[in-house]
Amino acid sequence: MNLRRSMQASLALAAITIFSVQPVAADHFQGHVSVQVGALSAQAQQGQRVFNDNCAGCHGVNGAGTRKGPPLIHAIYNPGHHGNRSFYNAVRNGVRQHHWPYGDMPAQPQVGFADMAALIKFVRELQQQNGIAIRKHQM
Repeated sequence: MNLRRSMQASLALAAITIFSVQPVAADHFQGHVSVQVGALSAQAQQGQRVFNDNCAGCHGVNGAGTRKGPPLIHAIYNPGHHGNRSFYNAVRNGVRQHHWPYGDMPAQPQVGFADMAALIKFVRELQQQNGIAIRKHQM
């Protein structure tokens, strides 16, 4: 009898976990995020061009996300959780799926180091303009 109750409790916990996580992804797929774009620094403008040429196909116009890739103008990518080094590493080496249901991101070897600095400046300026502030990562 205890084994049966334990299995039922495990199944209930699994169902709660699945259904509590699913709406975040569902909301994103229905509308993505709304991104407001203000004035950009010269370096961020260069980064916007790099982004449009190399990243927007998956991450959407101004990092708003698409059905192929997540929004980068999202609190989960705040500098306290995903620092600039994370962006460099993702571009240089690719990254395994871990926050969103899009699959692994391939490396982007065509994006050079100077272009990555501008690209990150673009993303960070848009994040600030859209109220995404540094939040210390807590696990």
